[in-house]
Parts: sequence; C-alpha cells; structure tokens
Amino acid sequence: MSSINRLDTPSLILDKKKLEKNIAFAQARARELGVVWRPHLKTHKCVEIARMQLSGTPGPATVSTVREAEYFAAAGITDLIYAVGIAPHKLARIDALNRAGADVKIILDNVPAAKAVSDFCRQHQSNIGVLIEIDCDGHRSGLKPHDPVMIEVARSLTDGARFLGVLTHAGESYNARTTEEIEAAAENEALALTAARDLLAAAGFESRIVSVGSTPTFVRAQKRQGAVTEYRSGVGAFYDLVMAGIGVCKVEDIALSVLVSVIGWQEEKSWIITDGGFLAMSRDRGTASQSVDCGYGLVCDVYGNLIPDLWVKQCNQEHGVICRRDGKPFDVKAYGLDTKLRILPNHACPTAAAFEGYNVVEGDNVTALWPRCNRW
Repeated sequence: MSSINRLDTPSLILDKKKLEKNIAFAQARARELGVVWRPHLKTHKCVEIARMQLSGTPGPATVSTVREAEYFAAAGITDLIYAVGIAPHKLARIDALNRAGADVKIILDNVPAAKAVSDFCRQHQSNIGVLIEIDCDGHRSGLKPHDPVMIEVARSLTDGARFLGVLTHAGESYNARTTEEIEAAAENEALALTAARDLLAAAGFESRIVSVGSTPTFVRAQKRQGAVTEYRSGVGAFYDLVMAGIGVCKVEDIALSVLVSVIGWQEEKSWIITDGGFLAMSRDRGTASQSVDCGYGLVCDVYGNLIPDLWVKQCNQEHGVICRRDGKPFDVKAYGLDTKLRILPNHACPTAAAFEGYNVVEGDNVTALWPRCNRW
C-alpha cells in the first residue's frame, strides 16, 4: 500500500469503491429486467474486474478482440461472444480456444462469411457457434431486421457452424439527448431483434440467444422488451463524461481517471501545463457535440474531488493544457510544480487502452495494481 502522490505520471487510476458500486448496479439491473447480463469486457480488459462482474463464474461475457478471448479464457472465463464480425483468418484461433474447453461464439452478417465459417468447420472438424448481427439503428454493421438475406445466412451455416441467435448494438443511443430518446432506443433495439428472431423462426431457425447491448439502453430500458434474453454493457463498469453527458450516470460515478503532474504554466494565458497529453487521455472528443463540452477531460484534485470550472482545453502528444472553462484569468501557480491532478476521461475505453494496468485506489492509498491486456 502506498500514497497516490507517489505514483509516476501519467498513471491510470481506478476508484475501487465506485467500481464496486457500478458493478452492483448492473447486476441488480439485470435482475430487475429479468435478463442475463453478459458484460462487455472490452472497456477494462482486466481479469480482476471481470471476476467481480461475473461473481467468479466462467461467464457469460463479451469481448471485442480475439486477444481478449484468449486472455480471459486462460483465466477461466470461457463463455464468450466475440462481438465483432469475423475475419475468416481468425477462425483458427477461435477453434483453438474452443478445443481447449472454451465456448467462444462469433458474429457475422453476410453469406460469404457464413460459408467461410462452414468451410473451416468442415475442413477442420470444428464446432463454432454463430450469431447473426442485426442493424437496429444504422449505426454500423449488420442486416436490417426484416432483411430476408438473414435466412440465407442461417442456411449457409453448416458442418459444425451452428446458428445460435441474433445480436445487435444500439450505438446511436450514445448520441441521445434525453432520457426519453434512450428509452426509445432501448425499445427499438429489442423490437428489431424480435422481428429478426421471428423472421428466422418462420424459416425454421430457433434463436437461443437474443442479445442486445449498450450501456445507455441497459441503464434506461423501462422493462424487458420483446424476445430479449441478455444485455451486454461495457463502459458502465467505469462510466465516463459521455455517459454523464447523456444522463446515464453522474460525474461522481466515474471510477476511472488519469493522474497527471503539473510541469509548468503560461501565466499570461492562465494555462496550467501537465504531462497528460492525448496519448494518455486519447483524442476522443465525444462530449463536443453534447450540451456541455468537457474538452479533453474534467479536472479533479489528487484525491478525486472535482475542481469546479477547470477543464483540459487542449492536448498535444505529451502535453495537456488546463484552464478555466470561461477563459477568465486565475492564479495558475496555486497549482505548484509537480502537483498531482486527476483527469476524468471523455471515453473510458480508449483512455484505458493507453495503459498496461490500473492503480487501484481506496481512499488516499494505492492498494493494488491490476494488469490489463491490449492488442488484438
């Protein structure tokens, strides 16, 4: 155990009490909705956090890279959905995991991919579960919920490639402006998957898994909708300023921050210069289109207490510029050389990706260092 003030900077800070509160909320939310919670591990990529979310069980969980699947499976978390459309050259790695005892399911949204998986399974006597990705809101990939092509996709799954169900992600919920818009997104994603499930069922394909997922819709769904069997949510373990900006959490719920040091000042500009640039904070400017722009992050003291009116106005690669939001002058040298500050991130996922692990804090002390996996 050591003081947070003794850490090198930039460092990634995780408030354990807030993390525990956020996980407990998600677990209770799933019970309230009457669904399985399949947390998305892409935000933290950390075994210790995953075990907290899953209460020590082997799943279910979601990953966004094959590297994550390998990392978590090695730690005994084996019931996984790799929730990015499959590139066929990755099938050998998926197969190796499943032969070693995992149950890694994949997703796809087109006939060539389905045939490639079937060809692989036939050639290698493999068994791989498959979900068809549905586009519920035009955010990115997937088939439209009434597209008959999904029947052809399901029919193309043969020789050990097994159709298991349908999956969607309400990515547009991140652009919501009101609670009512998030609630509508939650209803829409569920209705889209229900329609897709029914279309497939009429053709003789039963969906054992009907999987929806985004932190905003999980938090704000009014009730279990349609045929949904499970929710996936990721950033809700930490939350961030984008989530606070759309009313999914409060700023004080954000468990993740970046510890930086004051390295100088520009007094005539009322700027504080830190060693936390965009490589530490990420270039994500997700709050720029929201009603309250948080720049590259909001500023807290070393113990995590928000400092009103200060924000990170700009970032260079290794430099961060802190100033008043209203641009008014203030005594920047009140923050002396090597003063430690904590910056709350716009988007927790890319911010965490810059680091190899979490400095877990309880009160003023660092009590653990939890590693995370990176790469693909």
